[in-house]
Amino acid sequence: MIQQRRSVVQRSLDAIEQMGNKLPHPITLFFIFAFLVVIISALFSAMGIMVEDPRNEGEILTVKNLLSADGIQYMFTSAVDNFTGFAPLGTVLVTMLGIGIAERSGLISTMLRGLVTSVPRQLLTATLVFAGIMSSMAADAGYVVLTPLGAVLFAALGRHPLAGLAAAFAGVSAGYSANLLLTSLDPLLGSLTQQAAATYDQAYAETINLAMNYYFMIVSVFVLTLVGTYVTDKIVEPRLGSYDGGIQAEEVNKLKPEEKKGLIGAGIAFIVTCAVLALLIVPEWGPLRGPEGEIVNSPFFMSLVPVILIMFLVPGLVYGIITKNITTDKDVADQMSDTMATMGAYIVLAFAAGQFVAYFNETNMGIILAIRGAEFIESTGFTGIPLILTFMVVAGFINLFIGSASAKWAIMAPVFVPMMMHLGYSPELTQAAYRIADSTTNIITPLMPYFAIVIAFAQKYDKKVGIGTLIATMLPYSIAFSIVWVVMLVIWLLLGIDLGPGSPIHYTR
Repeated sequence: MIQQRRSVVQRSLDAIEQMGNKLPHPITLFFIFAFLVVIISALFSAMGIMVEDPRNEGEILTVKNLLSADGIQYMFTSAVDNFTGFAPLGTVLVTMLGIGIAERSGLISTMLRGLVTSVPRQLLTATLVFAGIMSSMAADAGYVVLTPLGAVLFAALGRHPLAGLAAAFAGVSAGYSANLLLTSLDPLLGSLTQQAAATYDQAYAETINLAMNYYFMIVSVFVLTLVGTYVTDKIVEPRLGSYDGGIQAEEVNKLKPEEKKGLIGAGIAFIVTCAVLALLIVPEWGPLRGPEGEIVNSPFFMSLVPVILIMFLVPGLVYGIITKNITTDKDVADQMSDTMATMGAYIVLAFAAGQFVAYFNETNMGIILAIRGAEFIESTGFTGIPLILTFMVVAGFINLFIGSASAKWAIMAPVFVPMMMHLGYSPELTQAAYRIADSTTNIITPLMPYFAIVIAFAQKYDKKVGIGTLIATMLPYSIAFSIVWVVMLVIWLLLGIDLGPGSPIHYTR
Protein backbone atom coordinates (compact mmCIF):
# COMPACT_ATOMS: atom_id res chain seq x y z
CA MET A 1 0.00 0.00 0.00
CA ILE A 2 2.86 2.31 0.89
CA GLN A 3 4.55 1.49 -2.40
CA GLN A 4 1.37 2.33 -4.27
CA ARG A 5 1.12 5.70 -2.60
CA ARG A 6 4.74 6.39 -3.46
CA SER A 7 4.07 5.47 -7.08
CA VAL A 8 1.27 8.02 -7.22
CA VAL A 9 3.59 10.65 -5.78
CA GLN A 10 6.33 9.80 -8.26
CA ARG A 11 3.90 9.93 -11.19
CA SER A 12 2.61 13.29 -10.00
CA LEU A 13 6.13 14.69 -9.82
CA ASP A 14 6.90 13.28 -13.27
CA ALA A 15 3.82 15.05 -14.64
CA ILE A 16 4.90 18.34 -13.03
CA GLU A 17 8.37 17.91 -14.51
CA GLN A 18 7.04 17.19 -17.99
CA MET A 19 4.68 20.17 -17.96
CA GLY A 20 7.35 22.46 -16.57
CA ASN A 21 9.96 21.36 -19.08
CA LYS A 22 7.59 22.14 -21.95
CA LEU A 23 8.12 25.75 -21.02
CA PRO A 24 10.71 27.66 -23.06
CA HIS A 25 14.35 27.89 -22.00
CA PRO A 26 14.68 29.93 -18.75
CA ILE A 27 16.34 32.78 -20.65
CA THR A 28 13.45 32.92 -23.13
CA LEU A 29 10.94 32.56 -20.32
CA PHE A 30 12.25 35.57 -18.42
CA PHE A 31 12.11 37.67 -21.59
CA ILE A 32 8.50 36.51 -22.06
CA PHE A 33 7.71 37.38 -18.44
CA ALA A 34 9.19 40.84 -18.92
CA PHE A 35 7.10 41.35 -22.06
CA LEU A 36 3.93 40.20 -20.26
CA VAL A 37 4.60 42.61 -17.39
CA VAL A 38 4.75 45.44 -19.92
CA ILE A 39 1.42 44.43 -21.52
CA ILE A 40 -0.37 43.73 -18.23
CA SER A 41 0.87 46.99 -16.74
CA ALA A 42 -0.82 48.86 -19.58
CA LEU A 43 -4.09 46.93 -19.07
CA PHE A 44 -4.14 47.34 -15.28
CA SER A 45 -3.27 51.01 -15.58
CA ALA A 46 -6.13 51.55 -18.01
CA MET A 47 -8.48 49.73 -15.60
CA GLY A 48 -7.48 52.15 -12.85
CA ILE A 49 -6.36 49.45 -10.39
CA MET A 50 -5.04 51.05 -7.23
CA VAL A 51 -4.63 50.41 -3.50
CA GLU A 52 -3.81 52.44 -0.42
CA ASP A 53 -0.26 51.85 0.76
CA PRO A 54 -0.40 50.61 4.40
CA ARG A 55 3.21 51.72 4.88
CA ASN A 56 2.38 55.36 4.17
CA GLU A 57 -1.03 56.47 5.33
CA GLY A 58 -3.04 58.24 2.66
CA GLU A 59 -0.66 57.35 -0.17
CA ILE A 60 -2.27 55.66 -3.18
CA LEU A 61 -0.40 53.08 -5.23
CA THR A 62 -1.29 52.76 -8.90
CA VAL A 63 0.05 50.50 -11.63
CA LYS A 64 2.67 52.26 -13.73
CA ASN A 65 2.07 51.82 -17.45
CA LEU A 66 5.31 50.73 -19.13
CA LEU A 67 3.80 51.41 -22.54
CA SER A 68 3.42 55.07 -21.69
CA ALA A 69 6.04 57.60 -22.74
CA ASP A 70 7.60 57.56 -19.26
CA GLY A 71 7.46 53.76 -19.14
CA ILE A 72 9.18 53.31 -22.50
CA GLN A 73 11.80 55.83 -21.48
CA TYR A 74 12.37 53.88 -18.25
CA MET A 75 12.83 50.56 -20.09
CA PHE A 76 15.47 52.01 -22.40
CA THR A 77 17.39 54.07 -19.85
CA SER A 78 17.40 51.45 -17.09
CA ALA A 79 18.33 48.36 -19.12
CA VAL A 80 22.00 48.40 -18.13
CA ASP A 81 21.28 49.19 -14.48
CA ASN A 82 18.66 46.44 -14.35
CA PHE A 83 21.34 44.00 -15.47
CA THR A 84 24.25 45.17 -13.31
CA GLY A 85 21.91 45.74 -10.37
CA PHE A 86 20.49 42.20 -10.50
CA ALA A 87 21.28 41.07 -6.92
CA PRO A 88 22.80 37.60 -7.54
CA LEU A 89 24.99 38.67 -10.47
CA GLY A 90 27.90 40.18 -8.58
CA THR A 91 27.62 37.70 -5.71
CA VAL A 92 27.85 34.73 -8.04
CA LEU A 93 30.63 36.03 -10.28
CA VAL A 94 32.88 37.31 -7.48
CA THR A 95 32.45 34.14 -5.41
CA MET A 96 33.12 31.94 -8.43
CA LEU A 97 36.53 33.60 -8.89
CA GLY A 98 37.69 32.09 -5.61
CA ILE A 99 35.86 28.80 -6.10
CA GLY A 100 37.32 28.58 -9.60
CA ILE A 101 40.89 28.62 -8.28
CA ALA A 102 40.04 26.06 -5.59
CA GLU A 103 38.37 23.85 -8.19
CA ARG A 104 40.82 24.13 -11.10
CA SER A 105 43.90 23.84 -8.92
CA GLY A 106 42.51 20.46 -7.87
CA LEU A 107 41.87 21.34 -4.23
CA ILE A 108 38.12 20.68 -4.20
CA SER A 109 38.30 17.37 -6.02
CA THR A 110 41.12 16.15 -3.76
CA MET A 111 39.22 17.23 -0.64
CA LEU A 112 36.16 15.37 -1.85
CA ARG A 113 38.13 12.25 -2.64
CA GLY A 114 39.57 12.35 0.86
CA LEU A 115 36.24 13.22 2.42
CA VAL A 116 34.36 10.24 1.03
CA THR A 117 36.80 7.92 2.81
CA SER A 118 36.22 9.56 6.22
CA VAL A 119 32.56 10.64 6.33
CA PRO A 120 30.04 7.83 6.85
CA ARG A 121 27.83 7.64 3.80
CA GLN A 122 24.67 7.57 5.91
CA LEU A 123 25.53 10.93 7.51
CA LEU A 124 26.41 12.77 4.32
CA THR A 125 22.90 13.89 3.39
CA ALA A 126 22.12 15.14 6.89
CA THR A 127 25.43 17.02 7.02
CA LEU A 128 24.70 18.69 3.70
CA VAL A 129 21.16 19.76 4.68
CA PHE A 130 22.40 21.00 8.06
CA ALA A 131 25.21 22.99 6.43
CA GLY A 132 22.69 24.50 4.02
CA ILE A 133 20.42 25.64 6.84
CA MET A 134 23.33 27.12 8.77
CA SER A 135 24.60 28.92 5.64
CA SER A 136 22.05 31.70 6.19
CA MET A 137 24.70 33.15 8.52
CA ALA A 138 26.50 34.00 5.28
CA ALA A 139 23.44 35.69 3.79
CA ASP A 140 22.99 34.37 0.20
CA ALA A 141 26.42 32.82 -0.16
CA GLY A 142 25.06 29.31 0.42
CA TYR A 143 23.34 29.39 -2.96
CA VAL A 144 26.57 29.79 -4.87
CA VAL A 145 28.82 27.73 -2.59
CA LEU A 146 26.88 24.80 -1.13
CA THR A 147 24.52 23.93 -3.99
CA PRO A 148 27.28 23.20 -6.52
CA LEU A 149 29.44 21.54 -3.84
CA GLY A 150 26.52 19.31 -2.85
CA ALA A 151 26.21 18.12 -6.44
CA VAL A 152 29.95 17.51 -6.77
CA LEU A 153 30.08 15.65 -3.46
CA PHE A 154 27.23 13.30 -4.38
CA ALA A 155 28.77 12.70 -7.79
CA ALA A 156 32.07 11.79 -6.14
CA LEU A 157 30.24 9.14 -4.12
CA GLY A 158 28.58 7.69 -7.19
CA ARG A 159 25.22 9.10 -6.07
CA HIS A 160 23.05 11.30 -8.24
CA PRO A 161 24.52 14.84 -8.24
CA LEU A 162 21.09 16.44 -8.61
CA ALA A 163 20.06 14.83 -5.31
CA GLY A 164 23.06 16.48 -3.62
CA LEU A 165 22.22 19.78 -5.26
CA ALA A 166 18.59 19.45 -4.14
CA ALA A 167 19.53 18.62 -0.54
CA ALA A 168 21.81 21.66 -0.32
CA PHE A 169 19.29 23.92 -2.08
CA ALA A 170 16.54 22.79 0.31
CA GLY A 171 18.67 23.59 3.34
CA VAL A 172 19.92 26.90 2.02
CA SER A 173 16.61 28.22 0.71
CA ALA A 174 13.66 26.39 2.27
CA GLY A 175 15.39 26.41 5.65
CA TYR A 176 16.60 29.98 5.30
CA SER A 177 14.87 31.28 8.43
CA ALA A 178 16.25 28.60 10.77
CA ASN A 179 19.67 28.84 12.40
CA LEU A 180 21.50 28.09 15.63
CA LEU A 181 22.73 31.68 15.67
CA LEU A 182 21.14 35.03 14.98
CA THR A 183 21.52 36.15 11.37
CA SER A 184 21.06 39.42 9.55
CA LEU A 185 17.45 38.39 8.85
CA ASP A 186 16.50 38.66 12.54
CA PRO A 187 17.08 42.40 12.96
CA LEU A 188 15.88 43.05 9.42
CA LEU A 189 12.42 41.54 10.02
CA GLY A 190 12.36 42.31 13.73
CA SER A 191 12.65 46.06 13.24
CA LEU A 192 9.68 46.00 10.85
CA THR A 193 7.68 43.95 13.37
CA GLN A 194 8.46 46.41 16.15
CA GLN A 195 7.41 49.31 13.96
CA ALA A 196 4.13 47.62 13.04
CA ALA A 197 3.39 46.67 16.66
CA ALA A 198 3.94 50.25 17.76
CA THR A 199 0.93 51.36 15.72
CA TYR A 200 -1.27 49.24 18.00
CA ASP A 201 0.58 49.29 21.34
CA GLN A 202 3.65 51.49 21.66
CA ALA A 203 4.47 50.22 25.14
CA TYR A 204 4.40 46.57 24.07
CA ALA A 205 6.48 47.32 20.96
CA GLU A 206 9.24 48.69 23.19
CA THR A 207 9.48 45.30 24.95
CA ILE A 208 9.99 43.34 21.70
CA ASN A 209 13.56 42.15 21.10
CA LEU A 210 15.11 41.27 17.75
CA ALA A 211 15.74 37.66 18.86
CA MET A 212 11.98 37.13 19.19
CA ASN A 213 11.95 33.84 17.21
CA TYR A 214 15.32 32.49 18.38
CA TYR A 215 14.17 29.45 20.41
CA PHE A 216 11.78 28.33 17.70
CA MET A 217 14.39 28.65 14.98
CA ILE A 218 17.01 26.69 16.95
CA VAL A 219 14.67 23.69 17.26
CA SER A 220 13.73 24.12 13.59
CA VAL A 221 17.34 23.48 12.51
CA PHE A 222 17.35 19.93 13.84
CA VAL A 223 13.80 19.12 12.77
CA LEU A 224 14.33 20.37 9.21
CA THR A 225 17.66 18.54 8.97
CA LEU A 226 15.89 15.26 9.70
CA VAL A 227 13.05 16.04 7.30
CA GLY A 228 15.40 17.14 4.52
CA THR A 229 17.48 14.00 4.95
CA TYR A 230 14.42 11.76 4.73
CA VAL A 231 13.04 13.52 1.65
CA THR A 232 16.41 13.32 -0.13
CA ASP A 233 17.11 9.67 0.61
CA LYS A 234 13.58 8.26 0.36
CA ILE A 235 11.84 10.43 -2.25
CA VAL A 236 14.12 12.61 -4.36
CA GLU A 237 17.12 10.36 -5.03
CA PRO A 238 15.06 7.20 -5.78
CA ARG A 239 13.01 9.21 -8.27
CA LEU A 240 16.13 10.54 -10.01
CA GLY A 241 17.50 7.00 -10.41
CA SER A 242 21.12 5.90 -10.69
CA TYR A 243 24.01 8.08 -11.77
CA ASP A 244 27.00 6.65 -13.61
CA GLY A 245 29.26 9.68 -13.85
CA GLY A 246 30.75 9.75 -10.36
CA ILE A 247 34.26 8.99 -9.17
CA GLN A 248 34.59 5.28 -8.43
CA ALA A 249 35.49 4.07 -4.95
CA GLU A 250 38.86 2.73 -6.14
CA GLU A 251 39.77 6.19 -7.45
CA VAL A 252 38.58 7.90 -4.30
CA ASN A 253 40.91 5.91 -2.06
CA LYS A 254 44.04 6.89 -3.98
CA LEU A 255 45.54 10.19 -2.85
CA LYS A 256 49.04 10.82 -4.15
CA PRO A 257 51.76 12.00 -1.72
CA GLU A 258 51.87 15.45 -3.29
CA GLU A 259 48.08 15.73 -2.99
CA LYS A 260 48.24 14.89 0.71
CA LYS A 261 51.02 17.46 1.13
CA GLY A 262 48.91 19.98 -0.79
CA LEU A 263 45.92 19.34 1.46
CA ILE A 264 48.03 19.92 4.56
CA GLY A 265 49.36 23.15 3.10
CA ALA A 266 45.86 24.28 2.09
CA GLY A 267 44.56 23.45 5.57
CA ILE A 268 47.29 25.54 7.19
CA ALA A 269 46.58 28.38 4.73
CA PHE A 270 42.88 28.18 5.59
CA ILE A 271 43.59 28.38 9.33
CA VAL A 272 45.94 31.34 8.86
CA THR A 273 43.35 33.08 6.65
CA CYS A 274 40.65 32.55 9.29
CA ALA A 275 43.00 33.89 11.99
CA VAL A 276 43.72 37.05 9.98
CA LEU A 277 40.01 37.56 9.33
CA ALA A 278 39.29 36.99 13.02
CA LEU A 279 41.61 39.88 13.87
CA LEU A 280 39.35 42.09 11.77
CA ILE A 281 36.18 40.83 13.47
CA VAL A 282 36.72 39.53 17.01
CA PRO A 283 38.47 42.41 18.85
CA GLU A 284 36.29 45.35 19.87
CA TRP A 285 38.48 47.57 17.72
CA GLY A 286 38.05 45.28 14.71
CA PRO A 287 37.38 47.34 11.56
CA LEU A 288 34.71 44.86 10.39
CA ARG A 289 32.63 45.22 13.55
CA GLY A 290 29.68 47.58 13.78
CA PRO A 291 29.87 51.13 15.17
CA GLU A 292 29.16 49.92 18.72
CA GLY A 293 31.11 46.69 18.41
CA GLU A 294 28.13 44.70 17.17
CA ILE A 295 28.49 41.73 14.82
CA VAL A 296 24.97 41.42 13.38
CA ASN A 297 24.46 44.00 10.61
CA SER A 298 28.16 44.85 10.86
CA PRO A 299 30.53 45.51 7.94
CA PHE A 300 31.55 41.85 8.29
CA PHE A 301 28.07 40.70 7.23
CA MET A 302 28.07 43.24 4.43
CA SER A 303 31.37 41.90 3.08
CA LEU A 304 30.79 38.14 3.18
CA VAL A 305 31.20 37.78 -0.59
CA PRO A 306 34.85 38.97 -0.66
CA VAL A 307 35.45 37.03 2.58
CA ILE A 308 34.30 33.81 0.86
CA LEU A 309 36.40 34.70 -2.19
CA ILE A 310 39.51 34.98 -0.02
CA MET A 311 38.76 31.80 1.95
CA PHE A 312 38.59 29.77 -1.28
CA LEU A 313 41.33 31.65 -3.14
CA VAL A 314 44.17 31.44 -0.60
CA PRO A 315 43.98 27.68 0.12
CA GLY A 316 43.44 27.05 -3.61
CA LEU A 317 46.60 28.99 -4.46
CA VAL A 318 48.65 27.20 -1.80
CA TYR A 319 47.42 23.80 -2.95
CA GLY A 320 48.11 24.61 -6.59
CA ILE A 321 51.64 25.82 -5.84
CA ILE A 322 52.49 22.76 -3.75
CA THR A 323 51.13 20.32 -6.35
CA LYS A 324 52.62 22.43 -9.17
CA ASN A 325 49.23 22.92 -10.81
CA ILE A 326 50.02 26.63 -10.41
CA THR A 327 53.53 27.72 -11.34
CA THR A 328 53.10 31.33 -12.52
CA ASP A 329 50.63 34.17 -12.21
CA LYS A 330 49.51 33.31 -15.75
CA ASP A 331 48.15 29.99 -14.45
CA VAL A 332 46.05 31.87 -11.90
CA ALA A 333 44.72 34.24 -14.53
CA ASP A 334 43.94 31.37 -16.89
CA GLN A 335 42.09 29.40 -14.22
CA MET A 336 39.98 32.42 -13.27
CA SER A 337 39.26 33.13 -16.94
CA ASP A 338 38.23 29.53 -17.57
CA THR A 339 35.83 29.71 -14.64
CA MET A 340 34.23 32.88 -15.95
CA ALA A 341 33.90 31.31 -19.40
CA THR A 342 31.61 28.64 -17.92
CA MET A 343 29.33 31.38 -16.53
CA GLY A 344 28.34 32.76 -19.93
CA ALA A 345 24.85 31.22 -19.94
CA TYR A 346 24.18 32.52 -16.45
CA ILE A 347 25.24 36.05 -17.40
CA VAL A 348 22.76 36.05 -20.31
CA LEU A 349 20.07 34.68 -18.02
CA ALA A 350 20.87 37.37 -15.43
CA PHE A 351 20.26 40.05 -18.05
CA ALA A 352 16.81 38.65 -18.88
CA ALA A 353 15.86 38.02 -15.25
CA GLY A 354 17.12 41.45 -14.22
CA GLN A 355 14.80 43.18 -16.70
CA PHE A 356 11.78 41.19 -15.54
CA VAL A 357 12.39 41.77 -11.81
CA ALA A 358 12.98 45.48 -12.38
CA TYR A 359 9.85 45.86 -14.52
CA PHE A 360 7.73 44.02 -11.95
CA ASN A 361 8.95 46.31 -9.16
CA GLU A 362 8.69 49.48 -11.23
CA THR A 363 5.04 48.86 -12.11
CA ASN A 364 4.05 48.35 -8.42
CA MET A 365 2.27 45.15 -9.45
CA GLY A 366 4.07 43.08 -6.80
CA ILE A 367 3.19 45.46 -4.00
CA ILE A 368 -0.43 45.69 -5.10
CA LEU A 369 -0.68 41.89 -5.23
CA ALA A 370 0.65 41.68 -1.67
CA ILE A 371 -1.78 44.27 -0.37
CA ARG A 372 -4.73 42.60 -2.10
CA GLY A 373 -3.72 39.30 -0.52
CA ALA A 374 -3.60 40.91 2.91
CA GLU A 375 -7.04 42.41 2.38
CA PHE A 376 -8.37 38.98 1.39
CA ILE A 377 -7.28 37.41 4.68
CA GLU A 378 -8.75 40.30 6.64
CA SER A 379 -12.07 39.77 4.85
CA THR A 380 -12.32 36.03 5.66
CA GLY A 381 -13.21 36.64 9.28
CA PHE A 382 -11.08 33.67 10.40
CA THR A 383 -9.69 33.51 13.95
CA GLY A 384 -7.26 31.27 15.80
CA ILE A 385 -5.27 28.59 13.99
CA PRO A 386 -7.35 28.86 10.76
CA LEU A 387 -6.45 32.55 10.60
CA ILE A 388 -2.74 31.83 11.09
CA LEU A 389 -2.80 29.09 8.46
CA THR A 390 -4.65 31.32 5.99
CA PHE A 391 -2.11 34.06 6.61
CA MET A 392 0.72 31.62 5.91
CA VAL A 393 -0.91 30.41 2.67
CA VAL A 394 -1.24 33.99 1.41
CA ALA A 395 2.32 34.87 2.48
CA GLY A 396 3.63 31.79 0.66
CA PHE A 397 1.61 32.63 -2.44
CA ILE A 398 2.94 36.18 -2.48
CA ASN A 399 6.47 34.80 -2.13
CA LEU A 400 6.03 33.16 -5.53
CA PHE A 401 6.00 36.66 -7.02
CA ILE A 402 8.13 38.79 -4.68
CA GLY A 403 11.43 37.28 -3.58
CA SER A 404 12.61 39.76 -0.96
CA ALA A 405 11.60 38.68 2.56
CA SER A 406 11.99 42.20 3.94
CA ALA A 407 10.06 43.83 1.09
CA LYS A 408 7.06 41.55 1.62
CA TRP A 409 7.16 41.97 5.38
CA ALA A 410 7.36 45.74 5.06
CA ILE A 411 4.03 45.53 3.23
CA MET A 412 2.34 42.81 5.27
CA ALA A 413 3.50 43.62 8.81
CA PRO A 414 1.56 46.93 9.12
CA VAL A 415 -1.64 45.02 8.28
CA PHE A 416 -1.24 41.68 10.02
CA VAL A 417 0.75 42.48 13.14
CA PRO A 418 -1.89 44.88 14.53
CA MET A 419 -4.70 42.58 13.35
CA MET A 420 -3.20 39.58 15.14
CA MET A 421 -2.58 41.67 18.26
CA HIS A 422 -6.24 42.67 18.25
CA LEU A 423 -7.12 38.94 18.24
CA GLY A 424 -4.73 38.17 21.10
CA TYR A 425 -1.71 36.87 19.16
CA SER A 426 1.71 38.39 19.68
CA PRO A 427 3.78 40.11 16.98
CA GLU A 428 6.42 37.46 17.67
CA LEU A 429 4.01 34.70 16.59
CA THR A 430 2.96 36.58 13.47
CA GLN A 431 6.58 37.05 12.42
CA ALA A 432 7.37 33.35 13.01
CA ALA A 433 4.41 32.30 10.85
CA TYR A 434 5.57 34.66 8.12
CA ARG A 435 9.13 33.34 8.18
CA ILE A 436 7.90 29.76 7.75
CA ALA A 437 5.69 30.63 4.77
CA ASP A 438 8.40 32.76 3.18
CA SER A 439 11.15 30.13 3.48
CA THR A 440 9.31 26.99 2.42
CA THR A 441 8.14 28.40 -0.93
CA ASN A 442 11.51 29.86 -1.98
CA ILE A 443 12.56 26.65 -3.71
CA ILE A 444 9.55 26.31 -6.04
CA THR A 445 9.35 29.75 -7.58
CA PRO A 446 11.31 30.61 -10.74
CA LEU A 447 11.10 34.25 -9.63
CA MET A 448 13.42 33.66 -6.69
CA PRO A 449 16.63 35.42 -7.81
CA TYR A 450 18.91 32.41 -7.28
CA PHE A 451 16.59 29.91 -8.97
CA ALA A 452 18.33 30.61 -12.27
CA ILE A 453 21.83 29.92 -10.97
CA VAL A 454 20.68 26.63 -9.41
CA ILE A 455 19.37 25.54 -12.83
CA ALA A 456 22.74 26.50 -14.33
CA PHE A 457 24.55 24.36 -11.75
CA ALA A 458 22.18 21.44 -12.43
CA GLN A 459 22.71 21.66 -16.19
CA LYS A 460 26.40 20.83 -15.68
CA TYR A 461 25.23 17.28 -14.95
CA ASP A 462 22.12 17.08 -17.12
CA LYS A 463 21.68 19.47 -20.03
CA LYS A 464 17.95 18.66 -20.15
CA VAL A 465 17.26 20.14 -16.71
CA GLY A 466 14.70 22.92 -16.94
CA ILE A 467 12.33 24.82 -14.71
CA GLY A 468 9.97 21.85 -14.52
CA THR A 469 12.74 19.47 -13.45
CA LEU A 470 13.89 21.71 -10.62
CA ILE A 471 10.37 22.47 -9.37
CA ALA A 472 9.41 18.78 -9.44
CA THR A 473 12.60 17.89 -7.59
CA MET A 474 12.15 20.56 -4.92
CA LEU A 475 8.37 20.26 -4.43
CA PRO A 476 8.63 17.32 -1.96
CA TYR A 477 10.93 19.44 0.22
CA SER A 478 8.56 22.40 0.08
CA ILE A 479 5.56 20.28 1.07
CA ALA A 480 7.39 18.33 3.79
CA PHE A 481 9.03 21.42 5.31
CA SER A 482 5.70 23.29 5.26
CA ILE A 483 3.76 20.49 6.98
CA VAL A 484 6.34 19.80 9.66
CA TRP A 485 7.05 23.46 10.35
CA VAL A 486 3.34 24.27 10.62
CA VAL A 487 2.83 21.35 13.02
CA MET A 488 5.73 22.67 15.08
CA LEU A 489 4.17 26.12 15.24
CA VAL A 490 0.76 24.73 16.21
CA ILE A 491 2.35 22.67 19.01
CA TRP A 492 4.22 25.78 20.16
CA LEU A 493 0.94 27.69 20.09
CA LEU A 494 -1.02 25.05 22.03
CA LEU A 495 1.68 24.68 24.68
CA GLY A 496 2.23 28.44 24.95
CA ILE A 497 6.04 28.15 24.77
CA ASP A 498 8.00 31.38 24.29
CA LEU A 499 9.28 31.74 20.72
CA GLY A 500 12.39 33.56 21.89
CA PRO A 501 13.77 35.39 24.92
CA GLY A 502 10.77 37.11 26.48
CA SER A 503 8.72 36.48 23.36
CA PRO A 504 5.31 34.97 24.22
CA ILE A 505 2.80 33.39 21.86
CA HIS A 506 -0.13 35.45 23.11
CA TYR A 507 -0.44 39.21 23.29
CA THR A 508 -1.70 40.93 26.41
CA ARG A 509 -1.70 44.63 27.16
